[in-house]
Amino acid sequence: MRVAILISGRGSNMEALIKGVKSGFIPAEIGLVLSNRAEAEGLAKAKKSGLKTLFLDPKEYKGKEEYDRAIVETLRGEGIDLVCLAGFMRIISPYFVDAYHNRIINIHPSLLPAFPGLDAQQQAIDYGVKYSGVTVHIVDKGVDSGPIIAQRVVEVKEGDTAETLAKRILAEEHKIYPLVLKALAEGRVKVKGRTVMVKE
Repeated sequence: MRVAILISGRGSNMEALIKGVKSGFIPAEIGLVLSNRAEAEGLAKAKKSGLKTLFLDPKEYKGKEEYDRAIVETLRGEGIDLVCLAGFMRIISPYFVDAYHNRIINIHPSLLPAFPGLDAQQQAIDYGVKYSGVTVHIVDKGVDSGPIIAQRVVEVKEGDTAETLAKRILAEEHKIYPLVLKALAEGRVKVKGRTVMVKE
């Protein structure tokens, strides 16, 4: 399985996936790391790991779909089978979703469907929940609304800030994302409508 990782920032989840692939834990190949931001720290990290990287500037395209068409053309040219969003701070177009139907996954710092969108950790604290966590899901045409592959629970502690909660959630993100990619690469994930089955 050839995988592309799409990032916008530091790429810490990307690093967890790279580590899993390089160690042999995940039987896949990372064919490309793509960013919508030239200054994304993750691009330099990916280059240092010997991976092919690409910056595609959204400003050079007329709109979201035209930009996404360029991404899809690039992914197809690289023979990419699966797309992992890892802090890619753009809502992708229906065209992209259709082009890679059920082959785009995302990681989100809450127990979806609770607290989708931005600032999920602050949303959890403001709501007063006792538990939040992390979700890996298939991307559909909504915002953080696709079928759920896996989740991990993180306790919200008294006195938590968005930053302290985010730090503990991130530690779980770095564990669960490689596990999900491994399961996908091994063909252990089956999707039927909104139902996702993962074989042990």
